[in-house]
Amino acid sequence: MYSESDLEAAVAAGALSPEAARQLRDFVAREKSLPAADEEHFRLLTGFNDIFVGLAAVIMLVAVGWLANTIPPHIDFDGPSPFAGLFVAGVAWSLAEFFTRKRRMALPSIILLLAFVGGVFETVLVGAGIAIGADRFDDNQTAFAMLLAGAAAVAAGAAWLHWQRFRVPITVAAGTAALAALILSLVVSALPQDGDPGENSLFLVAVLLLGIGVFALAMRWDSSDPRRETRRSDVAFWLHLLAAPMIVHPVFALLGLTEGVVQPAESALVIALYILLGVAAVAVDRRALLVSALAYVLYALNSLFQTYGAVELSFALTALVIGSALLMLSAFWAQTRRTVIGPLPEHLKVRLAPVDRQALSA
Repeated sequence: MYSESDLEAAVAAGALSPEAARQLRDFVAREKSLPAADEEHFRLLTGFNDIFVGLAAVIMLVAVGWLANTIPPHIDFDGPSPFAGLFVAGVAWSLAEFFTRKRRMALPSIILLLAFVGGVFETVLVGAGIAIGADRFDDNQTAFAMLLAGAAAVAAGAAWLHWQRFRVPITVAAGTAALAALILSLVVSALPQDGDPGENSLFLVAVLLLGIGVFALAMRWDSSDPRRETRRSDVAFWLHLLAAPMIVHPVFALLGLTEGVVQPAESALVIALYILLGVAAVAVDRRALLVSALAYVLYALNSLFQTYGAVELSFALTALVIGSALLMLSAFWAQTRRTVIGPLPEHLKVRLAPVDRQALSA
């Protein structure tokens, strides 16, 4: 089974001409009776060996972290060791030299990237905390937030180095997430000490604005490859996957949906917002927005059915309605996209994934 990344690599190596690669994509799309762009490909598995190597890598990294955690930074220390993250990051980079750079294995590359960035983050967080003194962070939200900001900044730099070396598509999303964590940590440091920062309206607005920014970045990557034939499309996929919860959660949290009580008017508003998100997802040909908001709309629709008396069957009715709607949307995705983007200005259409076969082959 060949992925878009394999075709891209074959073209770059001269083993396949760009015209032959385009014809192969068109043939596969005709066989499936759908435009290739509407398939929303991203590379996760090239075969069962990806799962095998990925599982082995996870076991090895857990073992390395566990053993390294027994090395204390000094004799009297009984907390987590910064050596755990340091060793995990080092082993992850070493394994990536073979499984990512030489073998180009998708799933192991994702695991090793996350382990490397996470290991660097943990090393800086724990190491700086020990150096400064853990007692300085007791009941001090501002100090801890600044510590998180510093660790996130270093993790973002680590992601950039990894991207320069290995070019794993998820790396851009990982680095962007680290930068978002840096900004949110600075926001938390400015909030009042009392209360949960995650429930503060200012914090939620900051998450929403960052989510919109990540979405704009994802669209920039998408618009550079509207036919979704290169690694840039994979980068955009992971950025969309990051942006979706950052947009969806703050919106519904600000509406009070996370407080446990939903009124019929609020349920109707949630459903209306989900429809708007669906229109946006169809327009940009990315399903992440729909998936991220799914839990909220299920909860809202379930509450709506309970309000009008269908208590025992509320969950079943909710699942039936949402499941049927999503399956219908999937079956008629291309037709729905044609309807949605048809009225858009031409300068916007050229930045979106094409719907029609003629547009794809142009």
